[in-house]
Amino acid sequence: MARTPHRRIPDSAEATEAHTPLRVGHTLATLWPYLAEFPGRVALALSFLVAAKLAAVWLPQVLKHLVNDLTPRQGVVLTVPLGLLLAYGALRFVNVLSGELRDVAFGRVTDRAQRRAALRVFAHLHCLDLDFHLTRRTGGLARDIERGVDGISFLLRFTLFNILPTLLEIALVAGILWQQYDVRFALIAFFSVAVYIVFSVWVTEWRTAFVRAANAMDSRANTRAIDSLLNYETVKYFGNDAYESRRYDESLAAWEQASAKNRRSLSLLNSGQALIVAGSITAMMWLAAQQVAQQRMNVGDFVAVNAYMVQLFVPLNFLGFVYREIRRALVDMQKMFGLLEQRPKVADAPGARPLAARRARVTFERVSFGYRRTRRILEEISFEIPEGKKVAVVGASGAGKSTLARLLFRFYDPDEGRVCIDGHDLRSVTLDSVRALIGVVPQDTVLFNDTIEYNIAYGRPGATRAQIERAARLAHLDGFIAQLPEGYDTLVGERGLKVSGGEKQRIAIARALLKDPPILILDEATSSLDSAAEAAILEALRQAAEHRTVLAIAHRLSTITDADEILVLERGRIVERGSHAALLAREGAYARLWQMQLREDAAPASPPAEVAAA
Repeated sequence: MARTPHRRIPDSAEATEAHTPLRVGHTLATLWPYLAEFPGRVALALSFLVAAKLAAVWLPQVLKHLVNDLTPRQGVVLTVPLGLLLAYGALRFVNVLSGELRDVAFGRVTDRAQRRAALRVFAHLHCLDLDFHLTRRTGGLARDIERGVDGISFLLRFTLFNILPTLLEIALVAGILWQQYDVRFALIAFFSVAVYIVFSVWVTEWRTAFVRAANAMDSRANTRAIDSLLNYETVKYFGNDAYESRRYDESLAAWEQASAKNRRSLSLLNSGQALIVAGSITAMMWLAAQQVAQQRMNVGDFVAVNAYMVQLFVPLNFLGFVYREIRRALVDMQKMFGLLEQRPKVADAPGARPLAARRARVTFERVSFGYRRTRRILEEISFEIPEGKKVAVVGASGAGKSTLARLLFRFYDPDEGRVCIDGHDLRSVTLDSVRALIGVVPQDTVLFNDTIEYNIAYGRPGATRAQIERAARLAHLDGFIAQLPEGYDTLVGERGLKVSGGEKQRIAIARALLKDPPILILDEATSSLDSAAEAAILEALRQAAEHRTVLAIAHRLSTITDADEILVLERGRIVERGSHAALLAREGAYARLWQMQLREDAAPASPPAEVAAA
């Protein structure tokens, strides 16, 4: 039975992009500070621009005199006008040289603007809260930034090097035509330029929707491709190669359709522009031919007028393309700079000061929190971790254990109550100072696609090789590294996929130990280790935690039996608290979890299917 095809709901980001008005003034104002960094270079580039255009508009004048001097006349002996030929060659050279010098002078401005803007967006993305990064689409975001940076380069280069020079050239040519020939020549030039610009703007505004749609489809296809490749193993586990290819092809098909509409509208624009140019040049040549026939102009003047019109419409024809691309560049830049308008939900309060904690005492005071207002994860949570002590949190999945770690690291702020270090509410101090005090060994460790040494050293950039090796020994990672042919220079692959889960966690532990923080969060830090490795790591963690304040979130209860206090969470509330021995003696929720884990550990491994069948 045929199934009804699934109707896809457009992404909100795409819908927003398709209906967001272009804010030219705001976008250009955002770009201005980058230009103001090099006022001298901008002025120098403009001076070279003017010199190039002055040389260009004088070329037809020299050409006119050359034609007149070389035109045979009765009773006049022809001679080679050497001075005019040299002047013509010199003007050509000055025109080209001024353009090259302009590019050299302004190139640094463009490169620096791209660098500053990309860095600003990159830094801002790191300042945004965890919630933003959990919901973003990496592929589309990367493409938005890439297109925005390219748009800066295009806008700066073509605005300064094409639009301004063309407008200057139009004014100079019209003035020369008016002054030397007839006002009608100037009027034809002005009218044709005006019609050309109005037509180009009108059609370009109409086709902007097609440009945005093509960009949106391009971003969607890129996002799907990157998501699929990042989850390569999952795709293979479920044999969904064809499914992923089909989804990617659906995105490419949507892009193909949007691109076809974009291309048809572009063809209409180009055809209309060609008609205006052809009509304008024909009218100008008709008028000039009449003037020659009436002997009010000579052949040199006719050639000069033709040269002016060709010279005028060559950049003007290019101006249509430039306008379209500038319009696109503004759209891309607005999308990129729009990221800067994203405000983090968790940020430093006005007047926040660095946390100068003398003791690493952690306190949760009547904390309630939910990722959504309609669903609370934590309810009225209160506990304290004294300096140098270890508090463990256990409970079923979804009970809110990891949420406590996120609140302590201040990825989120509580809806009610407060989280304190050494009596200071974390909302009253700077984020950087709080996070500098805390080391985290997460449950799901993601490594950079670099060497083992780089990933360990990330805990303290600039650490010496001896310090890195010491952290590896404490994490019982040195034996594994010694077996590798490239040792610490071994590449771990994309997201660390070339090393096992246990090795990734030991690298994470070494990284946290290298940071040497007074507060340590262990978020199921041994969940990917076998029993032998777990025992070794637990000993290392016990040694590392001796003089630290530790919040340990555990699924395996055997890893936290040494905790000074154990909290049992159920549905966001603390239902039991005490030491391991005291909680077992109570025979409550913790004791039931302990007995359940003992039975799981004692259960024999299932035999292979063929053995069981035998």
